[in-house]
Amino acid sequence: MNITIIGAGNSGLAMAAHLTLSGNTVTLWNRTRKNIEGLLENPIIHCRGAVEGDATIHLVTSNLAKALKNPDIVFVTTPAFSHKQLATQIALVLKKTTTIILSPGRTFGALEFKHEFKRVNAGVHPLIAETQTILYTCRKITCNEVEMYALKNDVLLSTVTGEENQLVINQLPACLRDKFIPAESMIETSIGNVGMVLHCAPLLLNTGWVESEAHSFYYYREGISPTIAHFIEKMDAERQLVAMVLGNPVESAKDWMKRTYKLTGENLYEVIQNNDAYETILGPKSLLHRYITEDIPTGLVPLEAVGKELGLEMTHVSLIIDLASALLEIDFRKEGRNLHNLIDKQLLNPRAMLQFTMNPLKEDA
Repeated sequence: MNITIIGAGNSGLAMAAHLTLSGNTVTLWNRTRKNIEGLLENPIIHCRGAVEGDATIHLVTSNLAKALKNPDIVFVTTPAFSHKQLATQIALVLKKTTTIILSPGRTFGALEFKHEFKRVNAGVHPLIAETQTILYTCRKITCNEVEMYALKNDVLLSTVTGEENQLVINQLPACLRDKFIPAESMIETSIGNVGMVLHCAPLLLNTGWVESEAHSFYYYREGISPTIAHFIEKMDAERQLVAMVLGNPVESAKDWMKRTYKLTGENLYEVIQNNDAYETILGPKSLLHRYITEDIPTGLVPLEAVGKELGLEMTHVSLIIDLASALLEIDFRKEGRNLHNLIDKQLLNPRAMLQFTMNPLKEDA
């Protein structure tokens, strides 16, 4: 199968290695050439951990037109804040109908991507889907080396309408097909985005450790104390309430982690402590990290906007957005995916978008 992977970061590198070692023809694209110079000279990714081997990538390039010449499937593994721009860039060069999977989409990523693509290219009709989370728990060591701690199980996947979900899974390469399950709707993948509650609050509440030049800390094992875990559970309850009001309940972060990693525990703190895949993951060394720059504008901001549009109190979610905005002096609500700038206002207004998320099969945009 011809597969194009957009983005040579942590999960992009892991996916390129895994799919190559499983017998697929993989093209790996990255916007910044200097970040893939080593792979351009020698296109071998050394993978260790849950997947072991040296993967020789078919093509590594920073030329998007070459990367999208003839893909069966395109996986977008870049941070979600780049989705809007990438949709436009891909629309300008994609010549054939294919399946594009945002891995992950974060909150309403597939919806944003679809409308931005169609705004530029109405002649090609890719099938666009999003995943609830990243498939791989992994870390990029160098530009050609990745450590894979675990592959998650039962990762939810949904298209914008939700009716083609099983079709997309059936199209996946054999090595990935049993890792994904079809969601009931995009609400399960978007509001079911657990990264936004697991990442933002712990990083902000450990700012002293994050900015310490003398010390590092284990993000999950040390950075998420019982008190911080309990605060995350309060944020998580607000997220679950939004999904319930939209008519498609989602599981808690605790239950998601128990299902995904086959864990036990009475509360979120216990489950995290029991997760061996999290044991050696170090905390970031800057607040300007994707746990903030991605998960707040493309996660918490649209979650808060939907909740408030529904008349819900989003107290704990709003507190974290406020804290991040104050500490980093960035207006995340202005820059993020809120209901009023998520898509073209001429296509859907905020109320109509909410109606759409509750009745996606009626959409014909």
